[in-house]
Amino acid sequence: MVLQRDVKTPVWGWADPGEKVIVEIDGQIKTTVADSLGKWRVEIPPQSAGGPFEMTIHAANTIKFTNVYYGEVWICSGQSNMSFALKRSKNGKSSAESATYPQLRFITIPTLSVEEPQSDFTAKWECCTPKIAPEVSAIAFFFGQYLHEKLQVAVGVVIAAWSGSTGEAWVERNELAKFPELSPLVEQSRLDKASPSQKAGCLFNGMIAPICPYPVKGIVWYQGESNANRAWQYRTLFPILIANWREKWGRGDMPFLYVQLPNYMESRDVPSSSAWAELREAQHKALAVRNVSEVVAIDVGEAKDLHPKDKQTVALRLANVALAKHYDKDVPWTGPEFKSMKISDNKAILSFTHVYDGLVISENSRCDGSTLKGFAIAGPDRKFHWAEAIITGPDQIVVSAPNVPHPVAVRYAWADNPICNLSNSVGLPASPFRTDDWAGVTVDAR
Repeated sequence: MVLQRDVKTPVWGWADPGEKVIVEIDGQIKTTVADSLGKWRVEIPPQSAGGPFEMTIHAANTIKFTNVYYGEVWICSGQSNMSFALKRSKNGKSSAESATYPQLRFITIPTLSVEEPQSDFTAKWECCTPKIAPEVSAIAFFFGQYLHEKLQVAVGVVIAAWSGSTGEAWVERNELAKFPELSPLVEQSRLDKASPSQKAGCLFNGMIAPICPYPVKGIVWYQGESNANRAWQYRTLFPILIANWREKWGRGDMPFLYVQLPNYMESRDVPSSSAWAELREAQHKALAVRNVSEVVAIDVGEAKDLHPKDKQTVALRLANVALAKHYDKDVPWTGPEFKSMKISDNKAILSFTHVYDGLVISENSRCDGSTLKGFAIAGPDRKFHWAEAIITGPDQIVVSAPNVPHPVAVRYAWADNPICNLSNSVGLPASPFRTDDWAGVTVDAR
């Protein structure tokens, strides 16, 4: 296994009531007695990265764990794009064939949806080898591999994902019930109106509750597809999920990295409303929460496949966010971020942050890199029209359209599958955005 370095490590279990338990690892010895229910727990003081060590638990029976390392531990959770296996991904086969990393380990939590919180599960840590790698989550593999190579310490990844799962399935029911707009989700679950993977609280109970005490560096989250039709509601749900998990781990600022939904479905000829765009916006709003970070994937999706094959690009972006923000490494980690808009005559002037050496028109399979694509502009009638967008400075874009003489709002990449190509000088794409706050198509969905 891998234990998180530089923090206290809880070790817990069950024995006969009153039974003495001794836990020993790397010269650290902790003793306790099981309580009246047979539960026991000790805490090992913080340890530096290293290993291998043996952990021995002495009681009526003796249990010995070998090949234990202290290093970095992350949880990778979400729905199908997180559980998507390495063998199915772009570059997955070749990556698996060379995947001999003794100090990169994975443990996959069995899928379980239950009404009550569980205290344990059956699974085991596995060292990364060409034999086990093909079945591992592609995001988890590439993310863990990259961190391991850059940090030169053992890395452990806990994978807890279920295809088709909703966000509410991963949140404790009592937390959802505190909010009027979310409490109906709890009632629907009680009435069995949701499926094995979408009932409020049930995946938290079966797959997160058992691992909550296990110390980790942070969370990597890839989910939202199953909530897209209720995107407005996700504005409330997503921050609650983050807060709920942080509270269960006892760390109010635990790093939380998430993947914004990629482009998907058919592109449209005219600017239009989009539930997927609204879900991306709901995700983006979570950046207001401390130590929450976003990876934009608007350039790596596939029109006809909910599960884009390029998981490597997404995972490397996630790893760079972790390295930059949580390991003090000097690596680029985010694309341009919309900052402000001002109107001058018939033009909208947009300013951006995180441009590095400047804004750039990127090339991709649908854009030749000659002109900016993906911008739309609207006047007081709130009707959007495709716009001309020109980079006029390192951090500035001017947007206009001849049939919008009095612009009031601009949107960028606001579609299920937008044709868009704004990035910064290090090649990271801009997040979709809008300057208006008009009600969307999912505002009344529950």
